[in-house]
Amino acid sequence: MNEKAAPATAAAPRGTGAAAPARPLARRHRTGSLTRRMIGIAALWIIALLLTGGFALDRVLSRSIVENVDDQLVRVLNSMIAASEIGPTGEVRFTRAPADQRFIEPYSGLYFQISGIGTDTFPSRSLWDRRLRVNDSHNDVKPHIYDSDEFSTPGHKETLRIAERDATLPGSKIRWRYQVAQSRETIDEQIHRLRSTLFWSFLALGIGLIALAALQTFYGLWPLRRVRQDVAAIRSGAGTRIGEDFPTEIRPLTEEINQLLAHSEEQAEEARRHAGNLAHALKTPLTVITNAATADSPDLDATVIRESAVMRRQIDHHLARARAIGRRASVQARARVWDSVEAVQRALDRLYEGVTVDIAGSHHAEVRVERQDLDEMVGNLVENAAKYGGGRVFVTVEPKGQMVDIEVEDDGPGIPEADRGQLFARGARLDTTGKPGTGLGLAIVRDVAEIYGGSIHLEESEDLGGLLARLTLPAG
Repeated sequence: MNEKAAPATAAAPRGTGAAAPARPLARRHRTGSLTRRMIGIAALWIIALLLTGGFALDRVLSRSIVENVDDQLVRVLNSMIAASEIGPTGEVRFTRAPADQRFIEPYSGLYFQISGIGTDTFPSRSLWDRRLRVNDSHNDVKPHIYDSDEFSTPGHKETLRIAERDATLPGSKIRWRYQVAQSRETIDEQIHRLRSTLFWSFLALGIGLIALAALQTFYGLWPLRRVRQDVAAIRSGAGTRIGEDFPTEIRPLTEEINQLLAHSEEQAEEARRHAGNLAHALKTPLTVITNAATADSPDLDATVIRESAVMRRQIDHHLARARAIGRRASVQARARVWDSVEAVQRALDRLYEGVTVDIAGSHHAEVRVERQDLDEMVGNLVENAAKYGGGRVFVTVEPKGQMVDIEVEDDGPGIPEADRGQLFARGARLDTTGKPGTGLGLAIVRDVAEIYGGSIHLEESEDLGGLLARLTLPAG
């Protein structure tokens, strides 16, 4: 049955109301642990440095051991040449015997040999029945050092380190080849001990450095764990803010979180105030409708229509304020004040035939406000001036540095200075003529202006004698 239902679901046309197939939940992308990252990076870097340093140190020290052995062989070689002379029968003999006793111990690992073309070879006793290979194809005026495996056998490998040099002794015309050889077993054993020491030393050093990096990471990231604990305490209700005793690098983060918490509380308070405004605005029309229905009033239809229009206006006002709250984070919001005032002027010309609205000031001034919210604020102010004035409304657009003033004046009776503050309260009205209204216009204008970082003040108009409403908004 599932195979039959699947094509039907896939073929369902858009807009038919058919439920869309459930989309699989997006896999949560795990970025891993910051602690593991830092320790891992430190470990890789430490290992790379130790390997590089260990390899370089091994090469230097191993070469130093080999060079030290080579220097010893060359010294022995030169001392042998210096102590050599030609005997009565033409043989080579030493005026003083070599000091190293290994030259007289068979297969001791240290050997010498003196050879010449057409003459007998004079080996050390340590060579016993073996002889060093002589290559006559080159003349070694200076010491020549090389490795040789001429003593190696299929069952035993013995590599020699050989230093050789040619010399002509006084009283002889023969070019004698002096050779001193030492088994590389001793050299390799020293290098092996060196490498073993380097390995265990660098291993201990690497473990210590990684442990130090881990300790530093845990200690360095401990303030972040405290931040998490404070956030958990805020979520559980045990706290309201993150503490301030944090390192310099963490303090900007905690300050931003605290500001975000304050912003969230402000948003919540705005939402509660917004709900209170809306509830208060709808309460009176609903009461009027309920009373008319209960009393079986003959003009119930007209009452319902009138009060419904009032409620719709209230809902539009509060939706505009809610939209402004949601859009206030947009730094790209721009609106030209003149265009908004002209749009409001055209609308009021149709609603109030006996009212004249004049506009003056800058045609190019812009404010950092969404156009719809600007229309709402200007519309409220100009409509109030048209409704309660004497028939003339004057709107002035005046840029002032980083702000723009929008002044709305009327020729009405005005409002005493002591009563102006009451107009910004929810549902407050000073009009007793019975003109339709909700008492929320100026309160909404004030709230939306403050959302965008602006303000509104009520003053006395010097030119028309009535009320002057000065709306100040950030310039674009």
